[in-house]
Amino acid sequence: MTADPYAQAPPVEPGDIPEGLARATFAAGCFWGVEAVFRAVTGVVDVVCGYTGGSVAAPSYEQVCSGSTGHAEAVLVTYDPSVVSYENLLDELWRHHDPTTPDRQGPDVGTQYRSAVFFHGADQERAARMSRDAVQARFSRPIVTEIVPALTFWPAEEYHQRYVERTGRPSCHTANW
Repeated sequence: MTADPYAQAPPVEPGDIPEGLARATFAAGCFWGVEAVFRAVTGVVDVVCGYTGGSVAAPSYEQVCSGSTGHAEAVLVTYDPSVVSYENLLDELWRHHDPTTPDRQGPDVGTQYRSAVFFHGADQERAARMSRDAVQARFSRPIVTEIVPALTFWPAEEYHQRYVERTGRPSCHTANW
């Protein structure tokens, strides 16, 4: 029996963190490229493409793309904090997208492509704000990245997971800024 490529895994709540590991949630445009960036980071255990920050339970890709749900395409990063720090993950985020373009990354336009850090606790919130302020000098325009509490994360349909790895196609717009 073949798995349904349109099936979605159960939602992940902000407090659902495997023992000994930590979680980070980032939005930086199309999730395929963002997933590929974080999968390459030593200490990252898993990366899941999905949707967060919106008002509809279990949104589909089509619903999110319509812009009517308020969700961002995002990645849920599970990592080993004894190997890689949250601050290092933030550095990767800033290096691989343009945080000065509201609701846009490259050719992808819409609220679902916004730049956001969905923090899991006060320490992550503090680190995200400090990191954002420190990298602002690298940009001529203000950083517009939202820094907001993590909400329910809805994993995207199976055909979105490991897309770049599975297809060999180039990722969506990610770059070294």
